Amino acid sequence: MFCYQCQETKKNCGCTTGGMCGKKILTAELMDQLIRQLKILVQSRKPDLKLGRFVAESLFMTVTNANFDDTRLKLQLEEAKALSGDAFAPCGVLACPDDDMRSLRELLTYGVKGIAAYYVHAVRLGKEDQKICDFLFKALAATVMEESVDAMTELVLACGRTAVDTMALLDAAHRERFGDPVSTSVRTGTGPRPGILISGHDLQDLYELLQQTEHSGVDVYTHGEMLPAHYYPVLKKFQHLYGNYGSSWFRQNEEFASFNGPIILTTNCIIPVQSSYQDRIFTTGTAGYPNIPHIPDGSPKDFGAVIALAKTCPLPRQLENNLIHGGLPDLTGIAEDVMAGRIRRIVVMAGCDGRHRSRDYYTRVAEALPDDVLIVTAGCAKFRFLKLNRKNILDAGQCNDSYRIVTMLKTISDLSGIRVPVSFDLAWYEQKAVAVLLALLSLGYRKIRLGPTLPAFLSPGVAKVLVENFDLKGIGEPERDIAAMLNGC
Repeated sequence: MFCYQCQETKKNCGCTTGGMCGKKILTAELMDQLIRQLKILVQSRKPDLKLGRFVAESLFMTVTNANFDDTRLKLQLEEAKALSGDAFAPCGVLACPDDDMRSLRELLTYGVKGIAAYYVHAVRLGKEDQKICDFLFKALAATVMEESVDAMTELVLACGRTAVDTMALLDAAHRERFGDPVSTSVRTGTGPRPGILISGHDLQDLYELLQQTEHSGVDVYTHGEMLPAHYYPVLKKFQHLYGNYGSSWFRQNEEFASFNGPIILTTNCIIPVQSSYQDRIFTTGTAGYPNIPHIPDGSPKDFGAVIALAKTCPLPRQLENNLIHGGLPDLTGIAEDVMAGRIRRIVVMAGCDGRHRSRDYYTRVAEALPDDVLIVTAGCAKFRFLKLNRKNILDAGQCNDSYRIVTMLKTISDLSGIRVPVSFDLAWYEQKAVAVLLALLSLGYRKIRLGPTLPAFLSPGVAKVLVENFDLKGIGEPERDIAAMLNGC
């Protein structure tokens, strides 16, 4: 086993005896074999929408904290073999001996995994794109065949451009299906009825669950990246979408245990399941865990077993009882504040949360930024500071909604007639964040801070290119970084 695709990889070098995420050696080996088989498939078959869906779903299964179920991984691997023709691909990260080439191949692979995750969500909502499928095939094939550092570097940048297209596709799908997200206050307390807790990212799963529970006497609560569901008009209309319970993915152990009712994991990030709730947790979609019931695909999916279980469970135990504010306000008002000098800079603090104590950095930055700086966030990184209830924090949604931040920045600039000064102070954990970073670089954004550590899969040579060409930075002390950002550095 050798895996260094996530931010928490052991000693920021690589996991070799088991993943810090909880992934076992056999699971890691199956994922390596699946990636290898996908590389054979894309060399031996021409891309079409059906194959594109399969490749994207397979890639999503290998994203950190998505699927720990060896049985399902084996079935996916066998299907990939059945779809493939004759070709060659090495197996595993260390199969490439050159440090810089290996780094570029893995950077491209992880960017493609992020694209695949966003694309799977878009497909679920009826949006497909042949050009995105074409790029998935081209990029995976290049990780086997391309030996030119310059050509691989260009493909990495092309990965960023495709990530932009994919996130734009998903944003359009979300808005068409669920409406434009609006400014909303979300409860964090608990109600007097049994509840179901839904986590992950798949809003269509939540919608189908809400439809099936509407007259059941059971309330539905969101967890983690599902919080922004409360901002969408089509989802807000369900009165039994009660509130948000808990916070980030890595706090599942205590929060799932205290919820008392059933839990549904729709995508990553699932962590090793504990005995305190293992008899009432379900997976669906690309998520999976050994010996945990999996809700199969359907139109709609059948959540009957979950609802029946909820009716037999104790009420959720309250963790807090406040309001969280999020969603998109009228951007005209923000543009007016920019023109009047009431907002002098926007700091984007988006991305992933995680276990490392060093992530307190983001709380300290959010606490210390002055009131005339607008903090814009998306992804579960928000849980480091959203509950500070500062009036200058705007939550644009899930990590899936990162494209929305780019469109917001453009809209504010267009309305105000001013190119608003913006700084990026991003947190990363897994491969969707890699795709977002490459997307921002492809759009011309520079001086991006990334933490709490730079990726282990960046070789010194590749890191040097990113620093010199794009001014990519690691994070430092909050006070120093705030001063630098306020001065445009």
